[in-house]
Amino acid sequence: MAAINALATHPQAMKVTGRWLIGGLAGALAVIALLAFGIGAVAIAPMQSLAIIADQLGLDLGVPFTEQQRAVLLTIRLPRVLFGALIGAGLAMAGATMQGVFRNPLADPGIIGVSSGAALAAVLCIRANGWLFGKSGGALAAYQLPLAAFLGGGAAVYAVYRLARREGTLSVGLLLLAGIALAMLTEALRGALIFAATDDQLRSVTFWSLGSLGAASWFNLALVALLALPAMVCLGRLARPLDALLLGESEARHLGFDVASLVRTTMLAATLIVGSAVAFAGIVGFIGLVAPHLIRLAAGPSHRTLLPGAALLGACLVVLADLLARTVVSPAEMPLGVVTASLGAPCFLWLLLREGGFRS
Repeated sequence: MAAINALATHPQAMKVTGRWLIGGLAGALAVIALLAFGIGAVAIAPMQSLAIIADQLGLDLGVPFTEQQRAVLLTIRLPRVLFGALIGAGLAMAGATMQGVFRNPLADPGIIGVSSGAALAAVLCIRANGWLFGKSGGALAAYQLPLAAFLGGGAAVYAVYRLARREGTLSVGLLLLAGIALAMLTEALRGALIFAATDDQLRSVTFWSLGSLGAASWFNLALVALLALPAMVCLGRLARPLDALLLGESEARHLGFDVASLVRTTMLAATLIVGSAVAFAGIVGFIGLVAPHLIRLAAGPSHRTLLPGAALLGACLVVLADLLARTVVSPAEMPLGVVTASLGAPCFLWLLLREGGFRS
C-alpha cells in the first residue's frame, strides 16, 4: 500500500496540488459556462444569466432581463451547456480510466469498441430507415438513432469482453487487441454501408459522425445523466485500485485487488458513459485522450486527482468547443468533432514533442 500512497507524494505529482487544480478548473468551467450562456444571436450579460437562474430558484438579484433572454437561456443555452459539460466530463473520465487499466497513454474511451460499435449501428439505422421501431413508432421513432447507437456500442463491448476471456480469466492484453481488431472490422463494415448509401443517407451519416450538441434538451440531458452520472460516480471510487494497477497486474493482485473485477467494472462504466454520449452527440474525438494527459502533466499520476481533474477539464473543453462551433461560422454551426479535433490534435502533438515522442 505504501507504493500506492507514494503516487500522491512523488515529486512529479506535486507540481500542482490537487485542491488548487480542482478549484482552478471548477472556476474555469464556471467562466466558460457564463460565456456560453451569453454569446449568441441573443446577447445575455453574465449577471443577467445569473439573475435568470437565481429567479428560477426564487431569488431576486435585482438585475433586469427580458423574457426573450429568459426563454433563450432556460430553453436552449442552459441545457446545451450542461449537456456538453456532462459529455465532456464523462469522456475525459472514461479516457483516464482506460489509460489506467491498459497502462497505455494512447488509450481512449473507444479502445474497448464502444465508439466503433455505436457508429456501425448508427449507419445501419440510417441506411435502413425506420428499421428499429418502424415508421409508425410514434415518439420512439425520434430516438431510434441514439438507441441503435447505444445498443451497438454495448454489443461491441460485450464481443470484445468475450474475445478477451481465456479459461475463465480476463486478459488486459487480449482486451486491447480484441478492441483494436473489432474496431477495424466495424470500420470496414461501416465503409461498405456508406459506399452503398444514397446522398441523403450519406449526409446524415457524415453529420452524425462529426458530432454535435444540437440534440441538447432537458429531456435528453436527463437521459444521458441517468446513464452517465452513476457510472462516473462508480469510476470516481476506483482511484485506489487504479493506482495499484499502474504498478502492474501481478502487483495489484498481491496488494489484494481483484483485477478482473476492476476491469469488468471499468468496462461497464465506460460503456454507459461513452455509449450515451455517442448516442446523442455523435463521435467527439480527442477529449478522452488529451484531457487526462494534461492533468497528469500538471498533478501527476494519482487517480485521486486525475479522475476529477480530467472530468472538469473535459467539461471545459467540450463547452468551449461547442461555443466556438456555433459562433465561428455563425449563423451556420460547425460540427463539434471538427473543433475538438482542431484543438486536440495540436495539443497531442505538443505532448509528444514535450515527451520526446519524435526522437530516434
